[in-house]
Amino acid sequence: MNFHIVEFEASYGKSKQLPKSDIPEIVFSGKSNVGKSSLINKLLYRKKIAKVSATPGKTTTINFFRLSNARFADLPGYGYAKVSKSEKDRWAELVEGYFAQDRNISLIVQICDIRHSPTKDDMSMIDYLYNSGYPFIIALTKLDKLKKSQQQQRIDALQAELSDYEGVKLFPCSSENGQGIDEIRSAIEEAVGETE
Repeated sequence: MNFHIVEFEASYGKSKQLPKSDIPEIVFSGKSNVGKSSLINKLLYRKKIAKVSATPGKTTTINFFRLSNARFADLPGYGYAKVSKSEKDRWAELVEGYFAQDRNISLIVQICDIRHSPTKDDMSMIDYLYNSGYPFIIALTKLDKLKKSQQQQRIDALQAELSDYEGVKLFPCSSENGQGIDEIRSAIEEAVGETE
């Protein structure tokens, strides 16, 4: 799978606008400000294909990026407080509408910040993915922000916190220095290979 060849396809603000799912989709989910855009950019060897914002809650659409034999779907970040109720409702409709459709989902990359315990929203999402039977992994971003001695402590703590979700793989990674990025690319390739 060639991660170098990619183009921005389109953004959609309502689930009824979403196009048919004709190729394997890799879905990126996570709370606002968890480093979702940075991770997508790093995976795709780009600086700015996914817009990185200094303001959380900026991605309010589902953004599609087209690779040769798959598509990345970047869901809006959840859990950001400074957004109106109507806007939160629209996000919920969009994301729920996406999952309610008959989509060719190969893998969901659920993103959490390695430095902190998963938030209530993170746990709700992980619970939903696990109980719905979707194939998913958890990318633990911002690994570079921890000292080496802290990294394993946080991984052990997160494994304990997520122990109810048997078989879920954790991928500690850094969009800054590239640690763990190749492992996530391999997981994506494997998932797409299984659906072709």
